[in-house]
Amino acid sequence: MIQAATSNDLFLRAQNSIPGGVNSPVRAFKAVGGNPRFMVSAKGAYMFDEDGNKFIDLINSWGPMILGHASELVQKAVQDAIPNSLSFGAPTRKEIEIAELIVSMVPSIEKVRMVNSGTEATMSAIRVARGYTGRDKIIKFEGCYHGHGDSFLISAGSGAITLGVPDSPGVTKGTANDTLTAPFNNLEAVQTLVEANKGQVAAIILEPVAGNMGLVTPADGFLQGLRSICDKEGIVLIFDEVMTGFRLARGGAQELYGVTPDLSTLGKIIGGGMPVGAYGGKKELMDYVAPAGPVYQAGTLSGNPIAMSAGMAMLTYLNEHPEVYTQLDHTAGKMVAGMQQNLEQSGHKFTINRVGSMFSIFFTDQPVNDFESAKTSDTAMFGRYFNAMLQRGIYLAPSQYETLFVSTSITEDLVEQYVQASIESIKEALEAK
Repeated sequence: MIQAATSNDLFLRAQNSIPGGVNSPVRAFKAVGGNPRFMVSAKGAYMFDEDGNKFIDLINSWGPMILGHASELVQKAVQDAIPNSLSFGAPTRKEIEIAELIVSMVPSIEKVRMVNSGTEATMSAIRVARGYTGRDKIIKFEGCYHGHGDSFLISAGSGAITLGVPDSPGVTKGTANDTLTAPFNNLEAVQTLVEANKGQVAAIILEPVAGNMGLVTPADGFLQGLRSICDKEGIVLIFDEVMTGFRLARGGAQELYGVTPDLSTLGKIIGGGMPVGAYGGKKELMDYVAPAGPVYQAGTLSGNPIAMSAGMAMLTYLNEHPEVYTQLDHTAGKMVAGMQQNLEQSGHKFTINRVGSMFSIFFTDQPVNDFESAKTSDTAMFGRYFNAMLQRGIYLAPSQYETLFVSTSITEDLVEQYVQASIESIKEALEAK
């Protein structure tokens, strides 16, 4: 039995000094019930909490731990960099080296600017698109999350051309008026929005593989169709590859699907676990960024030498070892196949979506190809399943609408352990209904 007394005490204590007791909402376990586990260490495929419990981790810090926790090559890079100072506020050679490496790996990027988070990257990319085009409006997709910038916390209205309304208090109606939303995988809706706002749309931004409504893959021709619309209308196409960049392939989802955006946003893996983000793209767009151009964006800690050292070690390894992606695909494939087999035997309704080392289970009998179909999932069933898995030492994302990430530390034995735990947990969740 998994113990939780210390984590429970820490959560009560945290609520006195931290809003909701956590520094990011999904950590609070509100979607699945119970209290969060407070972690103290992690190594390889495992995390260890304050109560001494050991979990097989399938979040991997929401993606960046592609080589598992506490990778020795990343740790060594950080340890070697620390004695030289934690920050300079001045340029370093390492910033150039990692920029050159990113340019060589990502098809769309000719120049890149380092920032400190994925949210910073997406906010900055939108600003560049608006500055370059002289237009104000953007199109985003329902269920795609691009950080907590005001422009992105918008939901759709009742019709395809209805202006958005703020999704969060503090987001102004003026901001909402400049954000248009469409269903994921729906080119017709995008075309309708573009025609209704002729000459006003600066950018279309999306996760090429959506990871924040659970994993949702792009339909055949969807990304290509967006590329065509943007080319025709002079709109900047932005791929948010904060999750997918360097995880699905060396060059991210854009390499995997063969569609090149104008701008890309990156994060997670390029810091090797350190806080970092980046945005980059065509030279003519990126030369609009200060000090080369008029679009202002700055950050005191951007290009932090410790984060750059961690990221350089991670990206260099992935660049030199493409077999990592074959291994990850094989491992995730076996996990999903095992789940599918036992779910089919249970007779419960389900859908599993997977691309490479990212996957999600939805407790619904419908195909999940957008946010509306994702919302048909039985979230109560997922909550019971999550807690049953937690009791068996498997740490999943605490929400139906998140994605799981596999690392190279997941061995064949751990695959079998995961599948067996899944069989038992589904049975338990069904019996508790």
